[in-house]
Amino acid sequence: MSSQQQDQSTDTSTPASSSPIERASKVNLLGMTQAELEDFFLNIGEKKFRATQILKWVHQLGVVDFAVMTNISKVLREKLAQVAEITPPKVLEQWDSTDGTRKFLICMSGGNAVETVFIPEGGRGTLCVSSQVGCSLDCSFCATGKQGFNRDLSAAEIIGQVWIAAKSFGQFEEGATRKVTNVVLMGMGEPLLNFDNVVASMNLMMHDNCYGISKRRVTLSTSGVVPALDRLGEYTDVCLAISLHAPNDELRNQLVPINKKYPIAMLLASAQRYIDGLPDQRRKITIEYTLIDHVNDRPEHAHELAELLAEVPVKINLIPFNPFSLSNYKKVSNNALRRFQQILIDAGFTTTIRTTRGDDIDAACGQLAGKVNDRTRRSERYKIDMEAFTNASNDTIPVRLIP
Repeated sequence: MSSQQQDQSTDTSTPASSSPIERASKVNLLGMTQAELEDFFLNIGEKKFRATQILKWVHQLGVVDFAVMTNISKVLREKLAQVAEITPPKVLEQWDSTDGTRKFLICMSGGNAVETVFIPEGGRGTLCVSSQVGCSLDCSFCATGKQGFNRDLSAAEIIGQVWIAAKSFGQFEEGATRKVTNVVLMGMGEPLLNFDNVVASMNLMMHDNCYGISKRRVTLSTSGVVPALDRLGEYTDVCLAISLHAPNDELRNQLVPINKKYPIAMLLASAQRYIDGLPDQRRKITIEYTLIDHVNDRPEHAHELAELLAEVPVKINLIPFNPFSLSNYKKVSNNALRRFQQILIDAGFTTTIRTTRGDDIDAACGQLAGKVNDRTRRSERYKIDMEAFTNASNDTIPVRLIP
């Protein structure tokens, strides 16, 4: 690339906005994979290699204005401007925590917004990405579930969160070090319920012409959509995390309702099949276990969990519950947390505790809420139920506020 091209490549400004009618007729190239871009260029009478050029301009240099892409002919740039656009989502608000965590509130269509969180730790920067507006699964300890559900995010809206974070930290600037080193699909939504768009966006994250993130540094977290998990290995070999949170079906049915459809034994068997199908047989499943005071944090729960996972290749990540306004659950005590961890360590499991980060800006695990035009009206029901609970004289804490 010439020096002139290098100077222009740092221009991340968006092109002048066109009319709503013009924009509606244009295709957004942001979320397209290399294969999809190649098909796009062939369909407009151009060569396939243009796909690689676009990928590098957008995802390596942060350029979204065709006019700046100087290794593409002027004629083609003008043609692209007529039929296509590269439009990342818009950041509505940004919050910075005292611990270095950064949270973005990102505008989506229909008056919705999702939250994305960047967590720095040493030389690593982990981006927690959302896959849906809200979530349909309604796990009882998660703020996102209380907001209800609106829709899936497109591939452009998912990879757009990575683009926004990279731009925010100057990653696209010449000579800059990579800030986003890890991506976890652990934000708002259940990734496997938005299968195609999630797979496409993960492929962009790992593509050498895009962000080049290692497959060992991209993690998909699922609450247990077994049919989709059984398909996952056909399309990718990213790391897998299972949101378990209970050692038996009776308790998990209350905490993670999808367990009623796909119980623990079925879920672990599917996860085992996924791991068995990976080229690297040293890979392990990450078990996520949110500890809630006097709900699932007792020593007997830890012993039961150790027995449950005895034959499964796992590492266990314990997550202290992070309170939010629509929940009466309480944070686990440090003593109970450490006792739970030690029981698992003594049983031979690699067991870590996830440090609570960004809780001063409601960016900690389980606190993401965003803005959801709730089609389910679940958020409205929870607010009513919370008012009733607050006014009641009952001192007990139910596992779920709504049956």
